[in-house]
Amino acid sequence: MNYKNENIFIMTGISELFSGLTVKIIVVMKQNIINMKAFSFALDAIQLYRILLEKREFVISRQLLRSATSIGANVEEATAAQSRKDFISKMAIASKEARETRYWL
Repeated sequence: MNYKNENIFIMTGISELFSGLTVKIIVVMKQNIINMKAFSFALDAIQLYRILLEKREFVISRQLLRSATSIGANVEEATAAQSRKDFISKMAIASKEARETRYWL
């Protein structure tokens, strides 16, 4: 379930992160298309990770999970940048993580 208004985006989802542990995820953030897409992509990557684990694939699945979830973390970090240079640096790291994720996919 998602809720949007002019300034706030609220995304909720339910994810079973570990066997038997279900977590309800609620995120409130300023409406920013990059943040929203990165967060949604991270949730999709977590689901793919779980599918790969069921198929007993451990190496690539972990690397994919790390790089895919790092994209959103770096984008979020960029929103709190202390300078324009810091913002550009964090977004460049997010871009590199996205490229790495594409490689693992």
